[in-house]
Amino acid sequence: MRIGVISDVHGNLPALEAVLADMPSVDRVVCAGDVVGYNPWPDECIALLTERDIPSVSGNHDRAVVSGTPFRFNSMAREGVSFAQKNISAASKAWLASLPNSRTCCDERVRIVHGHPENPDRYTYPDDFSASLLGDEDVLVMGHTHVQAHAVYDEGIVLNPGSVGQPRDGDPEAAYAVVDLDGKAVEERRIAYDIDRVVSRIHAVGLPSKLASRLYSGY
Repeated sequence: MRIGVISDVHGNLPALEAVLADMPSVDRVVCAGDVVGYNPWPDECIALLTERDIPSVSGNHDRAVVSGTPFRFNSMAREGVSFAQKNISAASKAWLASLPNSRTCCDERVRIVHGHPENPDRYTYPDDFSASLLGDEDVLVMGHTHVQAHAVYDEGIVLNPGSVGQPRDGDPEAAYAVVDLDGKAVEERRIAYDIDRVVSRIHAVGLPSKLASRLYSGY
């Protein structure tokens, strides 16, 4: 079985469309949260995931849009949350509210969380990866850091597919991954997308200019 893994879309529709168009044949696609925030197409990104029946978990930005969160946001993040709150439909808000902090799929061989198995808001960077993060699953998927990485252990795979909509690992191309469950292998993938279109829209709707400039650097 092969699964496509995405995370941290953050309202970046051109990046999400590019990733889904580039993705090779897989049995299903899953998302590790933060569908909204930062970028200017929150409702459209939710619609695309629901149309494709892509299951997700709740990210900290998703939770903030629904009901607020104790997670400490900077001013850019707060403005992205406020924009999403004003620009998503009632159905989209209900979908965000329905997302769990953790879910399994593929006969419970894959567990998906946003930040950490024990804390959805904890950043888990590649240096923090270890087999001890794994439970009974074969693959643990995490997002939140926007840093693409994976590690293969005897016990299974720990994976962050990177960010679709706002990479922070020095590569501005949209990130995702493909996992071969039976072959116990991960392919980290990147795809270019129309950053200029996103930048233009960010300026047009009045979101912070730094949200636009950082897309070119991947930080």
